[in-house]
Amino acid sequence: MIDLLQRYFGYDSFRPRQAEIIDHVTSGRHAMVVMPTGRGKSLCFQIPALTATPGDGNLTLVLSPLVALMQDQVDALSARGVDATLINSSLNRDMRLQRQDEIARGQYRLLYVTPERFRKPEFLETIAKRNVRLLAIDEAHCVSQWGHDFRPDYSRIAEIRESLGNPTTIALTATATAECRTDIYRQMGIDPDDITLFHEGIDRPNLSMEVESVVDEDEKHTQLITALGDANLWGEYSEKPGGTIVYFSLIKTLLRFSDRLRHLGIDHVTYHGDLSRGQRRSMQNEFMNGAADTVLATPAFGMGVDKQDIRLIVHVETPGSIESYYQEIGRAGRDDLPSRCLWLYDQADLMTQMQFIQWANPDAGYYDRLIHALTQHRDRCDAFGLDWLNQQLQRVSPHDHRLETAIAMLDRHGVIAGPRTPECFHLISELDPNVFDKDLLSEKLRRDQQRLYAMVQFARTSPDARQSFLNDYFLN
Repeated sequence: MIDLLQRYFGYDSFRPRQAEIIDHVTSGRHAMVVMPTGRGKSLCFQIPALTATPGDGNLTLVLSPLVALMQDQVDALSARGVDATLINSSLNRDMRLQRQDEIARGQYRLLYVTPERFRKPEFLETIAKRNVRLLAIDEAHCVSQWGHDFRPDYSRIAEIRESLGNPTTIALTATATAECRTDIYRQMGIDPDDITLFHEGIDRPNLSMEVESVVDEDEKHTQLITALGDANLWGEYSEKPGGTIVYFSLIKTLLRFSDRLRHLGIDHVTYHGDLSRGQRRSMQNEFMNGAADTVLATPAFGMGVDKQDIRLIVHVETPGSIESYYQEIGRAGRDDLPSRCLWLYDQADLMTQMQFIQWANPDAGYYDRLIHALTQHRDRCDAFGLDWLNQQLQRVSPHDHRLETAIAMLDRHGVIAGPRTPECFHLISELDPNVFDKDLLSEKLRRDQQRLYAMVQFARTSPDARQSFLNDYFLN
């Protein structure tokens, strides 16, 4: 293992617990790894992948949540001479078929895909020709946090494992409460007694976690300008400032701040969902190569970013949970040098997050109205699409995404033929009352609200007790 570490990654020794985890999974035992960002989680499945002999048919399959994340990892591995590849929507059909043919013929020891790839019959045919010796679930918190209402295929992990012959599985994340870990085990179809937890804690002593109470957007702007100009961002650690990520919950707020910063001549790039995939990729590349030091972004930015010298993270708007907050500040200080994490806490932001939570949790009545529309007005759904259907179900806000959530849930449980039009209008089974029970849906809503309330508690915690608060939250 040390030889592989030296040959491909240039390190002379493993970090704490890495060698133990690698030995554990290479001997065929399941593992759950909770390890702070930047501590080398990926090596725990990349080194085992390299123990396979090229062409022997053995494969390490990595389920990864984002196209950008897997692209960055594959690029970095390829640059080190590792025979890794990916299959995702960024490839055109010809390239995808060529890649699948190469995989079927035994090329590559490491393959990255999203869980959604298992919907494709051609991929299932390809992967059946390989022996998946190790299944790695990267960013495993997505299994629990996304599986219910955003990415239904993350709640199909047990089915995916079964289709692969139930291979040795390693799940990895920087954030997972005890409740979240239990849910991950359940979603993977692994008995808790059959999986070993390697918990390396969440302490990042080089991160300064600061909370500043503000009363309006003007005060946020003033605080942000001060933070961006703080000379302590570089000081003795570097000749120039490191990277800065400024997080926003709402695109419209991000754009207002961007306009104000440009008016002051402060260079930056923006990253949000209204940009095309090519534009987002370009913005990320500028940030990664140092052409842009500052990015204003929505929370989707950062999961695929492995930049060592991010010195400042600013949350201009309140994150929706402690899990989200810790994931986002975890992108700072991967070089172990001091980095600042500043949250500009305005109580008015809580209403925005409460709205997000309501939209992510359609109640039983919403599901009833949706099923009624699909059964009684399918011809209109087919003719006018999801926009028309959304107008029939709610008229509160154009940003209300309960329909997206409900469609994902109906697809997950086989009620409709697919997650997109026109399949999503085709009912293929009845609504299961055990899944869409009023009390169960209310309980899910309550848990999401509790996560937001934990942010309020964290804001009220004294500076010297914030790390202890996080330890209690994630470890108990």
